[in-house]
Amino acid sequence: MNFKEVKTDCHHFRTTIPCAPNKKEGVTCENCSFYKPISKRILIIKLGALGDVIRTTPLVVKYKELYPNAHFTWITLSPAVLPSSEIQQILKWDATSIYIVQNSKFDIAINLDKEQEACSLLRNVDATEKYGYTWGDFSILPATPAAEHKLMTGFFDSISQKNTKSYPAEIFEICHLHFNKEPYLINKNNEIVKGWSLKWAGLSEGKKIVGLNTGCGPRWNTRLWTNKEWMALALKLKAEGYFPVFLGGELEHEKNLKFAEQTGAFYPGHYSLEEFIALTDGCEYIVTQVSMMMHIATALQKKMVLMNNIFNKYEFELYDRGTVVEPKSGCECYFGNSCKRGENSCMHEITHHQVFEAIQNL
Repeated sequence: MNFKEVKTDCHHFRTTIPCAPNKKEGVTCENCSFYKPISKRILIIKLGALGDVIRTTPLVVKYKELYPNAHFTWITLSPAVLPSSEIQQILKWDATSIYIVQNSKFDIAINLDKEQEACSLLRNVDATEKYGYTWGDFSILPATPAAEHKLMTGFFDSISQKNTKSYPAEIFEICHLHFNKEPYLINKNNEIVKGWSLKWAGLSEGKKIVGLNTGCGPRWNTRLWTNKEWMALALKLKAEGYFPVFLGGELEHEKNLKFAEQTGAFYPGHYSLEEFIALTDGCEYIVTQVSMMMHIATALQKKMVLMNNIFNKYEFELYDRGTVVEPKSGCECYFGNSCKRGENSCMHEITHHQVFEAIQNL
């Protein structure tokens, strides 16, 4: 065969090395029964935080329904959370990846980040259809009118507070699609999950495992629940026959050690992201402030109690598996990192009794 017979539009084509059917079966393009032509080439630009990347993945599910043989390229700062089984080309944001994207041709290109670099990339990429946010005249611009509403919620708190759409519903609308509870996707190491599953079985002795995620990152400290209530919740769960587990990252390590020492609840330590996902997968319930954990737990389809104060609760899509607990008096610090009430934060109003009742109601 000659070069013109090579099917570069096949899902199995791997650019400079033999494809899987060639390696396993010895077939070439001229006599291959594994040929799977790509129906659409789709680019997603979502750099953002880990949680923001995870909650954008329902778009992949939707586009696969519309175009079963679609090929996805995703460029991001957080490639570790994306499943390579679902997304064919996952690119870490750097000069090489930008060069690759700018020299490729896509049927559909989507940018859901508002940073100038992401918007500029969408402007310069070669694509038949473009959705989301682009750049021009020293300003972010909507690629189509469908992106205008989401931009306005970012510009003005008063508009954002009136929004009643979930984030997935909003991004689907931006892409001229309809959200129908398409699930989140996440990269899960099944070997690590299996290992933790065996550990949990021995530790919990058949009790229902409740993961208590005590951190929320430093960006908005107004989200933090009190240490006193976290410990009281752990003691209450233990007394009622649950198996509470403190979870968190490096920033919460010292705090969680203290919590475990004073309550007797289990704390496994802090781990890599891959291990953290596996730890979460072993829990039946998750209690968390608005954080990366919220998105991980949603992707893993866990029952969840979500404590919220400074954000619009309608933004959260919990897929009928979770509930939101908020301060009864409300919050005056919308998207704020300092509390107008001083030390008597509205988060102090949320009690462990409320959260425990919410767990039971799930």
